[in-house]
Amino acid sequence: MDAITEKLTLITQNLPAPIRELGVSLIDEKCYVKLIEQLDFSDTECVKLALSKGLGIAIVVGGSIVKVPQIALILRTRDSSGLSVPSYILETLSYLITLFYSYRNSFPFSTFGENVFLSVQDIVVSLLIFLYGDSPNPSRRTGDIGLLTGFFIASISTLYSMSLENLAYLQLATLPLSLFSKLPQIVANHKAKSTGQLSAFAVLSQIIGCVARVYTTSTEVGDPIVQAGFGLALLLNLILGIQMVFYWGNVPPAAKKKAVAAEKKTVYPTEVEPIDETLTQDYFLTNGRQRRSRPMQRVDHAEGSSRKWERKVD
Repeated sequence: MDAITEKLTLITQNLPAPIRELGVSLIDEKCYVKLIEQLDFSDTECVKLALSKGLGIAIVVGGSIVKVPQIALILRTRDSSGLSVPSYILETLSYLITLFYSYRNSFPFSTFGENVFLSVQDIVVSLLIFLYGDSPNPSRRTGDIGLLTGFFIASISTLYSMSLENLAYLQLATLPLSLFSKLPQIVANHKAKSTGQLSAFAVLSQIIGCVARVYTTSTEVGDPIVQAGFGLALLLNLILGIQMVFYWGNVPPAAKKKAVAAEKKTVYPTEVEPIDETLTQDYFLTNGRQRRSRPMQRVDHAEGSSRKWERKVD
């Protein structure tokens, strides 16, 4: 075993400079030498830091696609039933506040980077909810989308220019924001006994992400406000996950109404009985058929033909 370790250390001690610089920037010089160059995992603090960095990077990468299945589901079905607009708006604000608060405090990007991608994806989902909502008035739908877009732009601009002290107060506000962002969706699911177009992948990913974030923030950041926010988000996402299990396969009432309305509007063609053109005009008159036809005219046929009467074609 020692011989294998010795051979591996010869490789790790001679890694290209860019790789070494990247490793040092992530877990500092001391931990890089211990874990990578010496392959010594006896230092608990360095192991915890490396694990936290690895989880953080994984969360940032995963956060870039976590809501993509939800967006694809809405676009494919052209239906946003079961999704709560207030939930997504409040969740977006919570992500944006955490993003700017962490950035202004110079926290490592691996501890908050996913908020960039989650904010963008939540904004897209919010707009799609209006686009494919139940509003029968297209002009009103367009106006709502415009107002919501303006609201998000104003929010980002305000948070960017806000002082660090005020951002700290807003970061405290993310606790009730997280609560109120999930409650409308939880209540909507409970009333409909269905999770509608809510993506199971998105919910499961958020649960896993929150578990990892509770660990990474406690290891690298140590900010109790941020940790409390992720802890509450984990609890609420767990409730959504439980609802996913209990209401799996249930169709929301709005979707049922649409299906019934579409069924009523469907016009089935009536089956027309084929008419034998060889029958005489007297046959139709005696059988009560109201068929308008031109008088039968005598037409001369070739010699030997038995047909003497034929319907004249205009």
